[in-house]
Amino acid sequence: MRERRLKNEINVVPYIDVMLVLLVIFMVTAPMMTTASIDVPSVGKASQAPAEALQVTIRPDESLALMDRGMETRLGGDELPQAIANARKKDPQRPVLIVGDRNVKYAVVLGVLDELQRQGVEKIGLLVQPTGKTGK
Repeated sequence: MRERRLKNEINVVPYIDVMLVLLVIFMVTAPMMTTASIDVPSVGKASQAPAEALQVTIRPDESLALMDRGMETRLGGDELPQAIANARKKDPQRPVLIVGDRNVKYAVVLGVLDELQRQGVEKIGLLVQPTGKTGK
């Protein structure tokens, strides 16, 4: 009779099967994942503002003004929606720029932005001052 020898080897076939299944799962699900890409423009690369755009100016005291074709109109707290609606009657696709003073709170700018979106304005921009022309 022959003596039986014990095998001291690890069977790696089940591990390879699991690895291949995981590889297939990752290959199938990877194209389905969407990643967020945020392209934030710098002030140095800011493009020229459109000439025909409406400008909503937010002053340091948080008062508002609307600049339409060179004419500035001061607005009270509740007058912004009506003024935007009147200015956009002829051209509903007209862009609107928000010109905020550097000392204005972010919440005030967001309030104006929210009101413009409620009015149905699709093209909203923030007017910035290019680098080197800060005035200080």
